[in-house]
Amino acid sequence: MDDAQVVIGPVNLAAKVDEALAVQAVAFGLDQDEVAVRRHIVLRHLMSPGACAYGATSEGRLVGFVYGMPNDRTHWWSTVVEPYLRATGTADWLDDSFVITELHVHPAFQGRGVGRELITTITDAAAESRSILSAIDTESPARGLYRALGYGDLARQVHFPSAARPYAVMGAPLPLLRRN
Repeated sequence: MDDAQVVIGPVNLAAKVDEALAVQAVAFGLDQDEVAVRRHIVLRHLMSPGACAYGATSEGRLVGFVYGMPNDRTHWWSTVVEPYLRATGTADWLDDSFVITELHVHPAFQGRGVGRELITTITDAAAESRSILSAIDTESPARGLYRALGYGDLARQVHFPSAARPYAVMGAPLPLLRRN
């Protein structure tokens, strides 16, 4: 399985939501109750104007996915992070930004550039001049990838009502950096 070819392309995430959430559950350690809640959230997000998704498939199955949308200050995520960004003088990042809502790669396919290709593919298609996202506020391979792509911390120790751990909000100008 580790040597199998991975193909990145647009995906109808609404049609593959259960397959995508199975990847997220393994990658992020979610239980079935959390998956059920996230299913409704993903389907609602996909109805937002400009929402799009890309998948990574190997041997006919989804092994990673990313989705996002142009930021809307009235969306729940923006209303939660805005006070933190205002406190750091970076609230303007909520304007003209493409939000990476979720990015997950099955652990068997991590460390192979799949996440990098997913996020650069979706942001290359964005009309906005920059991208924002939130990630658990700890040193991790994901945060290292985001930094390598040009994302910097806009706010740290951001607390979402339903999350046990604090997050960091990160932003990057588009297009994202590429390896030299």
